Amino acid sequence: MNEKTLTSLGYPQIQKNVAACALSYLGKRYARDMKPMVDASLIQMRLEETAEAAALIRYGASVPIPSLDGMETIMDLLGTGYLFTERDFSHLAQFLRSCAQLMKYMEGKSEVAPTVSRYASSMIWMESLLSEIERCIHSGRIQDQASKELIRIRKKMTVNEERMKRKLDSLISKHRSIMQENVISQRGGRTVLPIKKEFRKHVKGSVLDESGSGQTVYIEPAELVGLQMELSSLQAEESREEMKILGDLTSLAESYNREISLNTETVGILDFLFAKAKYAATMDGRTVRVNAIGRVRLHHARHPFMGASMVPLDFAIGQTYSSLIITGPNTGGKTVALKTLGLLTLMMQSGLLVPVAEDGEMAVYHEIAVDIGDGQSMEQALSTFSAHIRNMIGILEQADSSTLVLIDEMASGTDPGEGVGLSIAMLEELHSRGATVIATTHFGEIKHFAAATPGFENARMEFDTVSLQPLYRLRIGEAGDSYAYSIALKLGMPQRIIERSKLISDQGVSQSVSSTSSPSVPNVSSTSSQINSTVEQEQLNEARNTIKPISPSVQTGTRKQSADRPETLEPAPPAKAFRKGDRVYAAYLNQSGIVCDVEDSRGNIGVMLRGRKVKIHKKRLTLHISADELYPGDYDLDIVLESKENRKKRKLMSRKHVEGLKIELPPEE
Repeated sequence: MNEKTLTSLGYPQIQKNVAACALSYLGKRYARDMKPMVDASLIQMRLEETAEAAALIRYGASVPIPSLDGMETIMDLLGTGYLFTERDFSHLAQFLRSCAQLMKYMEGKSEVAPTVSRYASSMIWMESLLSEIERCIHSGRIQDQASKELIRIRKKMTVNEERMKRKLDSLISKHRSIMQENVISQRGGRTVLPIKKEFRKHVKGSVLDESGSGQTVYIEPAELVGLQMELSSLQAEESREEMKILGDLTSLAESYNREISLNTETVGILDFLFAKAKYAATMDGRTVRVNAIGRVRLHHARHPFMGASMVPLDFAIGQTYSSLIITGPNTGGKTVALKTLGLLTLMMQSGLLVPVAEDGEMAVYHEIAVDIGDGQSMEQALSTFSAHIRNMIGILEQADSSTLVLIDEMASGTDPGEGVGLSIAMLEELHSRGATVIATTHFGEIKHFAAATPGFENARMEFDTVSLQPLYRLRIGEAGDSYAYSIALKLGMPQRIIERSKLISDQGVSQSVSSTSSPSVPNVSSTSSQINSTVEQEQLNEARNTIKPISPSVQTGTRKQSADRPETLEPAPPAKAFRKGDRVYAAYLNQSGIVCDVEDSRGNIGVMLRGRKVKIHKKRLTLHISADELYPGDYDLDIVLESKENRKKRKLMSRKHVEGLKIELPPEE
């Protein structure tokens, strides 16, 4: 998975959230370094062990995970020749005691959490190392019994200190009247008396310091010099013996290097595992079944950052279709749906439980490619469209059957006609490679393409047309509208502009502008539209040349064809309205179908394509064969179209009639 995908879907925040639930430095490191896996069996195992840990937490168990305080330094320096201190050995002893406690606790949980218990059972109990550390060090200080020599030295030091204390008591009684205060002080590790400056000659000894005011001098009495020199010598011996003891303990600890490393790593793994379980508890995460065949089926899925505030999604793909086109109004939740599926997939492949209902199923992908957000960059001089195209080129370079592709707002940022064509071509290419594709769009042509193409399916975000509020529920199998007019009207757009917008949308820009132009001024837009219509018609006729004549010449009405050129069908008059039963051709889908619903107020016509009923604007349809030719005689078209039995008869009669015209037909749908 590339970093751009992880960042776009919010995966770094998941890593931070899991790390915050860990106790040890190693558990936090594993969480920060967490990455999605691609082995389905390994992922399933990680999910099951996380579910075991979550069950222990859910039932109120307090797992004694060692905190690993001070162990990071020990693991970094162990085996390097570094001499560990009393504090280091105190941390190591605490770690060893915690390991023993954890091993004993998990041994009792082997039945309810067998997978997690196996981690603890792999740890090693180092009783002899712990016993030696506890014998030599207690509360961060080396014990007298750490060695016989240390016992001897410290006994001498005790005798010396007692002699010095008695001598000090005698000196204080003798010089009490000339002392600034009855307090024994230390200067440079030497014991001194605070004598008033004017009486300094009354005390034999060396002045080691004086007060800031100059009124007090600190004198080391001559009677203490010998005792203090002896004490300094004993302290040096004690320090050498303590260093020897610490060196022996360090050597002993280094002999357990492998065992300490194993236990530390195991504790880190368990801490990371229970951190995942704790994070799952914060969002009610559950395990799912894992597959490698691109099948996803989720109920009540929620984005982990939105929690209970999000309307849950029901999502399915990979059974009868592998590409899903989501439509709906702006702010209706389309992008959230994309990010939810993408982020939950990354979480699942990282061994994390996901916030879905029970019995969910998710697919493992080697790559997740996303195009979410326009990526516009002033520094790189990238427009919205350029950014989309760069993203799509990158997606096409890596897309295969193990890729999940998430595309937000297809055909945006450029001319709608060209953008739609480019988007459909890319969808076809991705589908041919076997990629799983979820895309959002506002364009009806892409919806119609999805409705008419095997392997594609439409979905919509539900919208309350009364309150004009998005419901954020995903409904698969239906195409949605953008509700642009309704939303604009609610937000305060003047009614006259809304009505004018509908007129332009229904009639087309050229016709609407022509109706408002002066009769004496030529309308350039209208002329351009006619030229474009002529070009489109020529392209359509070229596509129809695939229908080959059977006989040298056949004449039907005003249409003629000869043996030396293929048949070309003349376009229907532009002003003629389509009727039920007409066979029409949709150039952008390269398919023909039968009109089953007449034109509505917005110019959309119901067409039956490959057994599915879709709405297509009349401007995108061309008459192929009229109903009069398809159904000669007195037939009730409503009955013929609505009855399954009569539809079969219509097909037979239609084929017989056209075969009489010697026109080769495509295979029956």
